[in-house]
Amino acid sequence: MFDKILVANRGEIALRVIRAAREMGIRTVAVHSTADADAMHVRMADESVCIGPPPGSESYLSIPSIIAACEVTGAQAIHPGYGFLSENANFVQIVEDHDLTFIGPTAEHIRVMGDKITAKDTMKALGVPCVPGSEGGVPDLAAAKALGDEMGYPVIVKATAGGGGRGMKVAQTAADMESAFLTARSEAKAAFGNDEVYIEKYLTTPRHIEIQVFGDGKGRAVHLGERDCSLQRRHQKVFEEAPGPCITEEERARIGKICADAVAKIDYAGAGTIEFLYEKGEFYFIEMNTRLQVEHPVTEAIFGVDLVQEQIRVAEGLPMSFKQEDLKINGHAIEVRINAEKLPTFSPRPGRITQFHAPGGLGVRMDSALYDGYSIPPYYDSLIGKLIVHGQDRATALARLNRALGELIVDGVDTTVPLFHALLQEADIHSGDYNIHWLENWLKTNLQNG
Repeated sequence: MFDKILVANRGEIALRVIRAAREMGIRTVAVHSTADADAMHVRMADESVCIGPPPGSESYLSIPSIIAACEVTGAQAIHPGYGFLSENANFVQIVEDHDLTFIGPTAEHIRVMGDKITAKDTMKALGVPCVPGSEGGVPDLAAAKALGDEMGYPVIVKATAGGGGRGMKVAQTAADMESAFLTARSEAKAAFGNDEVYIEKYLTTPRHIEIQVFGDGKGRAVHLGERDCSLQRRHQKVFEEAPGPCITEEERARIGKICADAVAKIDYAGAGTIEFLYEKGEFYFIEMNTRLQVEHPVTEAIFGVDLVQEQIRVAEGLPMSFKQEDLKINGHAIEVRINAEKLPTFSPRPGRITQFHAPGGLGVRMDSALYDGYSIPPYYDSLIGKLIVHGQDRATALARLNRALGELIVDGVDTTVPLFHALLQEADIHSGDYNIHWLENWLKTNLQNG
């Protein structure tokens, strides 16, 4: 058993890991920038180490500083949370080279799944259904146009090293291809230092369905059902739920087994998420995230498991605490992401929290690092909390979400809470009848026009 774990992250996810470790009797080390000296994760950890100035590139992304923090505190393992270094294969290799344990998959698995073309080829070979598209990167505009004509429009141009919706452009017709191709390459180069792109058939009304998988690194793996993350703005998830309102038990069992078998074959270790576009009963692989997801609490709620503790167990070489037959869905869970942003532009609004009150009651969980008087720094992501509700069915969960949003108080900064109040008035939300384009279309005619 690890005696001490360093948490290489900040905010609510750092707190999440600290809580899981404490329940297991493991001491924790928080790292922080100078801007986060008064952050809640620093207060809650057993020890803390300042690793640099406010910019993430000089603190939370500083590999030498994080390794040094392990050495001075005696931490034996590192949990990366999500974001920052969580999917950096080079970081994982350095951690292992210093005789430390990375709580997550191997560097090789992160490397393979971090390149979308390699990931797609790998998954296809493992029997996972994929979106029709180019075989590898597309070298130039002429090749892109030829491929678009062959596949039929619309198509989407994607950065091979992409993420977060950057380096993605849709060409609705052949006339759009030049602009889409060149813009995607330019964005990819600026965001990732790699302008390689590939092309896929663009599905017109898909849902975003992701399968939670978990492996022990020794050829055994399970799936923990699906999450529906179709409500998105600019490819960023806003509202997530489990199970998916459109997925049947038969579909869940089928795609779940495919995913679990795939990660078992490659000896995958820890938590991972295989993401799909789902349309007309078919699943099409888009990417695999080799880390814990922001929306993992909804899966924890319906299965009654602690995924972070399970990550720690597997990293220690222990067997998973559950088998596939032990995993039974109980009820329905929904998560909404609370950001410090000004509507309707969604522009970041850091500032001082004058009053914070988290909702409570049966089936309500608030993951946040906020407190009265806390100043949200302007240097990091605008996510300040996640409100998760769980009920016996979807209708109960929606009613509970409505009630909990009414109890939530975040004064001093603008937040996206009004968005969720508005969404809960929509019939499509209650019926579950939406796809990945629904929210963008709704915003154009509702919130952004007042």
